[in-house]
Amino acid sequence: MIKSLLMTLALSLATLSIAQGAQLTFEDYGKLPELSMVEISPSGKRVAYRRVQGDRDMLLVIDLTTNKLIRGVDVTSVKPDNMYFIDDDRIMMVVSKNSRIAGYRGRHDISVAFSYDLKTNNLFQVMTAGYGIYTGQSQLGNVIGVSPDKDFAYMLAWKGQSERSLLKVSLTKRRKPRTYKKGTRDTIDFFVNSNGKVLARERFNDKKNRHTLQALQYDEWVTIYQKDTEIRNVGFNGVTPDGKSLLMSRHNNQTGRWDYHTIALKDGAISEAVFSRTDRDVESVLTDINRVVYGVRYSGFKPSYEFFEPTLNARLAGVDAALPNNAMYVTSYTPDWSSIVFNMEGSESSGTYLKYNSGKLALLATARSTIAYDQVHTVEISEFKARDGLPIPTLLTKPLNTEHKNLPAIMMPHGGPESYDYIHFDWLAQYFANQGYVVIQPQFRGSDGFGTAHKFKGRGEWGQKMQDDLTDAVNVYAKQGLINPERVCIVGASYGGYAALAGATFTPDVYQCVVSINGVSDIDRMMRTERRQYGKDHWVVAYWEKIIAQGELDDDHIGKISPINAVKAITAPVLLIHGEHDSVVNVRQSRNMFDEMEDQKKDVTYVELEDGDHHLSMAKNRISAMEAISVFVNKHLK
Repeated sequence: MIKSLLMTLALSLATLSIAQGAQLTFEDYGKLPELSMVEISPSGKRVAYRRVQGDRDMLLVIDLTTNKLIRGVDVTSVKPDNMYFIDDDRIMMVVSKNSRIAGYRGRHDISVAFSYDLKTNNLFQVMTAGYGIYTGQSQLGNVIGVSPDKDFAYMLAWKGQSERSLLKVSLTKRRKPRTYKKGTRDTIDFFVNSNGKVLARERFNDKKNRHTLQALQYDEWVTIYQKDTEIRNVGFNGVTPDGKSLLMSRHNNQTGRWDYHTIALKDGAISEAVFSRTDRDVESVLTDINRVVYGVRYSGFKPSYEFFEPTLNARLAGVDAALPNNAMYVTSYTPDWSSIVFNMEGSESSGTYLKYNSGKLALLATARSTIAYDQVHTVEISEFKARDGLPIPTLLTKPLNTEHKNLPAIMMPHGGPESYDYIHFDWLAQYFANQGYVVIQPQFRGSDGFGTAHKFKGRGEWGQKMQDDLTDAVNVYAKQGLINPERVCIVGASYGGYAALAGATFTPDVYQCVVSINGVSDIDRMMRTERRQYGKDHWVVAYWEKIIAQGELDDDHIGKISPINAVKAITAPVLLIHGEHDSVVNVRQSRNMFDEMEDQKKDVTYVELEDGDHHLSMAKNRISAMEAISVFVNKHLK
């Protein structure tokens, strides 16, 4: 049935290709997607999405039965993070903005939720710091569940400095929230069922290093799981369909992968793995608005899914088989899964939203109208062995209509570093391929998604074996004849920015130019910032200590692996780009690196993005960054 509509889909895409076959510029790649965040209503009759046109950012709602616009909201002044339908007439929208909080030091990424009524066009913020809740908090966008009548949301917030509780928040009009179930200072989550009944709460005490799950039994909190640990190593991710258990993720020591089990609310009994694969980790769950779990998504260069309901497994397998050359990402679905929205990305799409219904796929919209499917450069899965024999999974983006031999190359390490690249429309990689470069994205040791053993091999290897993996990639693909080792630039953001600077300082002969976007240059300063922000006992600090140095940080060690202390070794030109209000990696990391390089008369350019954040989420900043990168890299590699 799915294949019956593929010809129509192909014709639609071909029409786009003919209409949009013009020469592409850095602006085509650097601008935000015109269309994103596509969400379908519970009935399947309406769809909402974010649309960016020039300087204007809108939330639009369309009636699919008439293809007419129902409502539109201007969200230009904030950053939309996500949205979803509460019912067919109401939408919850979560936005964020970097700002100051009165009485608190520095700037913060403030996240809040808005309720939007399509019938009345009423839009209001559902919780406001200082209005019935504690003033000094910034994360007010997380919804735990929704009441059966859909008039209230259950949300976690601080009522005071020592009480983080579950609140009942109106979705119909602005009013002070009230406590629905009291929490503790160390409460980090609650779970409710579809009837609004509180089932459990999760706690983590940073001072005692104690992780606890408590079930609510006969109005008493009963501990059903407890472990003393510096960093949480199990996760509680949702409620099972029968409401009797939670879904729990934990590590499988035999396979080296993350599996999902159920933990019974009655007595804490943990089941055998219900979602498990030997070749992939379970990395996320698909739920309803009360976090009742339908199924899971597995890690990998392309997504794969598994559900409690067998018919859904067959349905998703059929869609994947029908479009094998692309990655199919589930972005939205009706509660009965009769309608599913997919975002198709890969070697044949710059972002295409498809709607599945009754065995058929229909084209909803394209994310980037100026980049046609036949202008998307090839993304290939590859692998090489590092110098110690460790296999390194790798993505290669290769330019179209070019002989893939002795080409200039871009080494592009991902951020995290415990993250990984996957097949999608990577706007930066696609831009470089459009300029004739091969883009190499190695999943170096320390990357997530390829098993715990691979991830843990990166612990304590910042600037060392993790960096060697990047060097080895250059050498392997040069030996294969794919790239010219004399024309390689390293470009990275966040940890990737650190890796770029480490490449400039620790392996200066490998790269002909270096671009660091929101990168770390001084690990000692980074850790001082983290301790000041979270407190020295916080698990975040323990996490960084573990992945950077396998334990407590040694001053000599972090000094040796900090690029700012090795500026003398730099021979390649360096471009530094940093968001002024980056709340993840402080802007001083790039400012200080720039000053140090200037003092030592190195070839360095610094671009600071006004009001910029860590993710280049503002259109004007992404374009500015893209222009600077385009000029810099083409100057030094072409």
